[in-house]
Amino acid sequence: MEPRTASLLDLFTEGRTRFTKVLDTLTAADLTKKLVPSPNSAGFLIRHIGDVELLFAKNVFGLQGVNVHASTVAKGHDTGEWTDLDALKAYVQESADTVRRAIEATPDADWDTVIETKEFGRKTKAEALGRIVTHTAYHAGQLAMVVKYG
Repeated sequence: MEPRTASLLDLFTEGRTRFTKVLDTLTAADLTKKLVPSPNSAGFLIRHIGDVELLFAKNVFGLQGVNVHASTVAKGHDTGEWTDLDALKAYVQESADTVRRAIEATPDADWDTVIETKEFGRKTKAEALGRIVTHTAYHAGQLAMVVKYG
């Protein structure tokens, strides 16, 4: 693996530990917890992280063969259906593995390639990676608060 790509893979892996450490402590009972007045449950937040990671791998990094139905994005709100802890953990493991494959498939020279999305405009692939890392960390913080105080 080329050096820049290897470093960015390390960044993604380390950045995601905020999320994985919270996941390791969850119980099925935690998934329906919410912080009033927020409409989003812990289960929704976990599913949302996975949805967005898969969307990034497919749409931002152009990884072929990614099958994603981003239900949290499509529905736009918590419907209360994300209550299977094992399924959610498997889903976010798949999303992490998919983003890792997308990063590994990106040569060093491609990190400065500019991509454009309607969600965040024009960014280099390196900047976009920063976006997904901070997105996951942001929601991991929310998840930790919901579990602790919900």
